[in-house]
Amino acid sequence: MYLLGYDIGSSSVKVALVDAQTGQTVAVAQHPEQEMKIQAEQPDWAEQKPEDWWEAACLATQTVLKQSGVSPAQIASLGIAYQMHGLVCLDMEGKVLRPAIIWCDSRAVSIGQAAFQSLGAKYCLEHYLNSPGNFTASKLRWIQENEPDLYSGIHKIMLPGDYIAYRMSGQMTTTTTGLSEGVLWDYTENRPARALLEHWGISEQLLPDLAPIYSNQGVLSAEAAAALGLRPGIVIGYRAGDQPNNALSLNVLQPGELAATGGTSGVVYAVSEKPVFDPDQRINSFAHVNYTANQPNTGLLLCINGAGSLYRWLRELISEGNTRISYTDMEQMAARIAPGAEGLSILPFGNGAERMLQNQNPGASVCFLNVNRHGKAHMVRAGLEGIAFAFLYGIQVFKQLGVQASVIRVGNDNLFQSKVFATTIANLSGLRIDVYQTTGAVGAAKASGVSAGLYPDLASAMSFHLEPVQQIMPEQPDPRLEAAYERWLELLPKPV
Repeated sequence: MYLLGYDIGSSSVKVALVDAQTGQTVAVAQHPEQEMKIQAEQPDWAEQKPEDWWEAACLATQTVLKQSGVSPAQIASLGIAYQMHGLVCLDMEGKVLRPAIIWCDSRAVSIGQAAFQSLGAKYCLEHYLNSPGNFTASKLRWIQENEPDLYSGIHKIMLPGDYIAYRMSGQMTTTTTGLSEGVLWDYTENRPARALLEHWGISEQLLPDLAPIYSNQGVLSAEAAAALGLRPGIVIGYRAGDQPNNALSLNVLQPGELAATGGTSGVVYAVSEKPVFDPDQRINSFAHVNYTANQPNTGLLLCINGAGSLYRWLRELISEGNTRISYTDMEQMAARIAPGAEGLSILPFGNGAERMLQNQNPGASVCFLNVNRHGKAHMVRAGLEGIAFAFLYGIQVFKQLGVQASVIRVGNDNLFQSKVFATTIANLSGLRIDVYQTTGAVGAAKASGVSAGLYPDLASAMSFHLEPVQQIMPEQPDPRLEAAYERWLELLPKPV
């Protein structure tokens, strides 16, 4: 039997087919090949059309089936991972009312901050582990205030993964983990965040019904099966946000390990065996994929909006004409420059408000530029180091909260492919980096196998056929790199 996994990202939709018996990945595809567009009609806005995610999921599924030659009759279940914190609004007929407000949209920051002050920091942190901040709940409040006619037509709100599951099954559901990432879950009362919704005059009826994270969350309808190229009746057995799912894919389920990813955004993720919050809200806490009321495992997430997004911008900046330089070429350019980039420093932000900076939005900055010394290669090196320094800052915050680790687990499909980037983090943090040949789509596929009864438990599913393909051991850092990190820290905006 085979398992199918989806990773609904803001850059592309990835689909993976896994052999349940061997744990081997049979085929992986993504659509589109180039990054999906993000609409930004106003400064700090970020929207995408949910229908585009569905179309990409259909095309990527068809590609995987063609590549593998596997019959849809052999697929036992499917799982869904998805970009977190987004907001999809559906009417009574299940039609999308407006483009989705996605994770990096910053329009609702002030709304969340006002609710945090009105309800009180103590109440919000004890009940929600977070300020409402810029999360899904605050984005819904923005629609209520600014698009009242549209708001009145909303039947249900959904996260991006909920929407894809709805398109597959016709059922409008969500999960506890999903509500938690939208700051719509009350950990103390073990139910949706009723006090926050009442504060804003939002009906709890707008939330979909809850489905257990590992369960039959619906089956593939005939209409959806035809669009995807699959058979009707395949069980949707798992759904989770991309960062908790990435940690799961790397078998980070217990305290003592860190997961990290360097995609469009950068993330450092740890697990606590009990609810933990950061009083300064640099790190956010959500129900982890193995969260239950009796075992409240909590995922601690530090997000850096300006990670791969900055590196992509640098790529466009230094490319000439219609010829785009490759990331391999950029790595070679960076390697020619000494650690510390000869004094050049880059703050890797500029993609919306940064939660790790308490929702400040300082933008990206190039500092200490010397026009007589610095060229394109210095920009690339300083960009990679600047992103790595942001990861290191996050690891320091984890330590301040009592989270200790000896290893960072990462996938082999993002910024960690860069030796300059990875060794900068390893050497300055003193942590070993284990690199795995897995993806979020593969993890989602395996997790669905638990619901299908093909694995006895989650740990068995995730550890099966998962060995590091590379280990990056920390070495004594170059003094020039240490000095560069200290200069970079001085450039950060002061805490609010």
